[in-house]
Amino acid sequence: MSTARSRAPEFPAGLEWFNVKDPVSLAEQAGRIVLIDFGTFSSVHCQHVQQDIKALGRRFRNELVIISVHSPKFTAEKKRSHVLKTINKLHIEHPVAHDPDMKLWSMYGNRYWPTQVLIDTEGYILGAMTGDGKRSQLELIIQYQANRISDSGETRKRSLSLQRTREAPSVLRFPGRLMASGNRFYIADSGHNRILVVSSSGQLIRQYGSDVPGFIDGNGSSAAFDNPQGMALVDDFLYVADTGNHAIRRIHVRSNDVVTIAGTGNPATAASVDESGTPLTVSMSSPTDVVFKNGKLYIAMSGSHQIWRLSLIANSIEVFSGSGYEDLQDGPPGSAAFSQPTGLALVKNKLYSADAGTSAVREIDIETGIVATVIGEGLFEFGDSDGAAATARFQYPLDIVADADNEMLWVSDTYNNKIKRVGLVTKYVSSVTCDRRLDEPGGLVFHEDTLYIANTNAHEVLSLNPNNGHAEVLNVSEELVEI
Repeated sequence: MSTARSRAPEFPAGLEWFNVKDPVSLAEQAGRIVLIDFGTFSSVHCQHVQQDIKALGRRFRNELVIISVHSPKFTAEKKRSHVLKTINKLHIEHPVAHDPDMKLWSMYGNRYWPTQVLIDTEGYILGAMTGDGKRSQLELIIQYQANRISDSGETRKRSLSLQRTREAPSVLRFPGRLMASGNRFYIADSGHNRILVVSSSGQLIRQYGSDVPGFIDGNGSSAAFDNPQGMALVDDFLYVADTGNHAIRRIHVRSNDVVTIAGTGNPATAASVDESGTPLTVSMSSPTDVVFKNGKLYIAMSGSHQIWRLSLIANSIEVFSGSGYEDLQDGPPGSAAFSQPTGLALVKNKLYSADAGTSAVREIDIETGIVATVIGEGLFEFGDSDGAAATARFQYPLDIVADADNEMLWVSDTYNNKIKRVGLVTKYVSSVTCDRRLDEPGGLVFHEDTLYIANTNAHEVLSLNPNNGHAEVLNVSEELVEI
């Protein structure tokens, strides 16, 4: 980190603040260490930083002030409603400044998301770090500065008046991905850190995990998840991408036992995999979806921008496709590049990925791992356009589901608040009519010619008739019904 002594720029007037009653002033934080986290909440790396700074805030609660500055990448992220929802989704409790015009970003001379700036007790910049995975380095510097405060005997108490705007109580909380089998639906009730099994009418049949985040194997609600997302049902086993725990969990749907089959619970710091180890010794980075084929789970490893493959037969794990470099690059698996692959769909020998960071749909050959782009242009190319592949645009799509019979892909175009169709043959994109307002829809699943949608920010699941565009809410019951 730089040792140049320069005073930190004060927060300009006009920023919109969250989680505090009044705008924050750096001058008023004199005597305490300040950590400013610059990021865009859509970035998986910025989300990882949030996990780290929460831990730092707990350890140095008396010496450290944490402030996040949201410097958005996508158009949708500039809206106040989006920022508030995301703050609640990520459980952020410290002050957040919204900087949609990137004014504060420019004042600090930032170039990369995320960037963490440390400021000493006198208001001078100690230095800046970019990227995630810097918790240990930050901890050492903060500890050194905290010791200086302790030696001086001038410990300051909190000067910020915190005030959160919370979501209204609801049965579901930011539901993520969906699965359907027979007359049962599996809902990743991500904001409640649990998996729900419900009937076609919404009656609650089973619950795995509870409202409290954790990383615990167990039976039913005695187990614990952290922001579970994508699921794959194989015979009597439900495989879950436990995103917040950086792990793959397996639920036996008859015995209700939950066990971890891959991941250590800690995020990976590199995009490579030590294939000599077992899946339980390999660190993962924000797995968000899983699909199954021929004894193998294919995993959307959002945090390392890759597709991984876990053999359930050989109990081995490997990188299937993607160099780990964040970009939109087609080609062989070792040189191809993704950006936050978040949703997977399988059609015969082709794997399709919703590539959120590039607002793209990618196609991966299941035999060779070779990648081709179906829709999308690059890291900073996004929009809301239907039409031919060359001109069609998405904005941060999170999930994708295949309708092989009709040669169609369905995509949750999340930041455009739409569902879109992509022809497998024609590559033509069209928006789906829906007579109910969508609010950043996430997971999708087809069941008996009906499209079910996790209307994430509205805390609900919708059933949509694709033929007439009529949508209804699936009324999920809170009362457990034994079936």
